[in-house]
Amino acid sequence: MQLTRFDRWLRESFVNETHIRTLRAPDSIPKGVQSLELPEKPGARFKHLFIIRNPKTADAFIKNLKDQSFMFSTTIEDRKAWHVPIIAPKNRSFTWRIVWLALAISASGLIVHMYRSISHNAELLKILSDSLKTFL
Repeated sequence: MQLTRFDRWLRESFVNETHIRTLRAPDSIPKGVQSLELPEKPGARFKHLFIIRNPKTADAFIKNLKDQSFMFSTTIEDRKAWHVPIIAPKNRSFTWRIVWLALAISASGLIVHMYRSISHNAELLKILSDSLKTFL
């Protein structure tokens, strides 16, 4: 399904995080950057992982790595949080899910309102019961 502008903003603000892997640690790590040392594995290419949740901080950090001629790899991944499946369902739009939920609530409210209107109108109930008797 097509993502709306609001869906993209939700994903960028609350779901996506930038993972940057490098061979060595840079001289300075800006505030808001989580630094992890990757375990030694045979064939593992990178030794440091930096997790950044703010896209502007990530862009500045990447620019800094380029200026220092670092070799790095960048990926955008989903956070491991309880709210991610709610805000960013796979292959679905959160906005349209909310729209359909609002329409369903409105339709059920309309049905309840109509039922109450019919059940409190004695004349209409008599007409309905007479018409049911003719069909049965």
